[in-house]
Amino acid sequence: MQKILTGYEEHARACAEALKTKEYVRILALETSCDETAAAVIANGREILSDIVFSQIDLHALYGGVVPEIASRAHVEACDRVIDEALKAAGLSFDDIDALAVTYGPGLVGALLTGVSCMKGLSFALNKPLIPVNHIEGHISANYLSHPELKPPFLCLVVSGGHSHLVQVPDYGVYELVGQTVDDAAGEAFDKAARVLSLPYPGGPRVDALAEQGNPDYLPLPRPHTEGRYDYSFSGMKTAFLNSCHKMEMKGEELPKADLAASFRKAVVEALVEKAMLAAEELGAGQMAMAGGVSANSLLRRRMQEECQKRGLPLYMPQLRLCTDNGAMIGSAAYYRLMRGEIAPLTLNAVPALRLV
Repeated sequence: MQKILTGYEEHARACAEALKTKEYVRILALETSCDETAAAVIANGREILSDIVFSQIDLHALYGGVVPEIASRAHVEACDRVIDEALKAAGLSFDDIDALAVTYGPGLVGALLTGVSCMKGLSFALNKPLIPVNHIEGHISANYLSHPELKPPFLCLVVSGGHSHLVQVPDYGVYELVGQTVDDAAGEAFDKAARVLSLPYPGGPRVDALAEQGNPDYLPLPRPHTEGRYDYSFSGMKTAFLNSCHKMEMKGEELPKADLAASFRKAVVEALVEKAMLAAEELGAGQMAMAGGVSANSLLRRRMQEECQKRGLPLYMPQLRLCTDNGAMIGSAAYYRLMRGEIAPLTLNAVPALRLV
């Protein structure tokens, strides 16, 4: 058995080396880090040949959030289906695919293991190289799909349910962390606010939609200061919001949900934009990008555009459908990993707390 495994890995390395000089490289990618089972076929890291997403929102809505065990079981049922659909939509077969890619972290351990196990087995059966991808790197790479002209270096604001980072990207696959949240992530804060306002899952988009109807100056919220110049903190802001809502409820007052949503959204967005612009100015960024699920927030997109325009700073944002989890972004990131000669052994495991830097 060891000889078989060694033979596979030697063949995979040889294939990966040969693909560095191939003119047109097609990668089949799978993403299962949380509650979406997504597969895509990507050419040369920039062209989407297919992009299939199976969402589990309806499965988790009853519980007000993602239930890891339910997510894992749903991935097991959906992986084969979304892979088949991705190939069919691209008009390709497994023989036409040059390499495979999979998210191996960060995320829910059971969900990640499902995808990693699926793609390890498939890569071994097809005798094709497998590329391991960091989920956060995938989000950053979504910009390469939406903006084929974008090339490093650039500064990227990464905002999602579990991450709020400012990352410098000096080259493909190279990242330097310049700022991060010291407590809650922006997406997590939005989800907590949504629960207090009794908004259904997923909370972030519901807060964003409701906020469009409210007064953003209704409830002043603190803007926490952090020790790190480009770091974020949303815990105190979230606590102040929760306490204000609870006081209203204790007095028997009806919550003005639209005004509260607008006030909270404004506070979070202004904090994100302020630090991003400070870092861009002081670090001499020539280009700015956004990534992650919260980059779909309508106010954040407007405010970032306004502030970047003031500074003559080009801003790149993924298309809305590429802001949330998808397989296309994993395929894009995988291409540049492949060009660096990075492939996974069959001992690849899920790393739920995987760091980008």
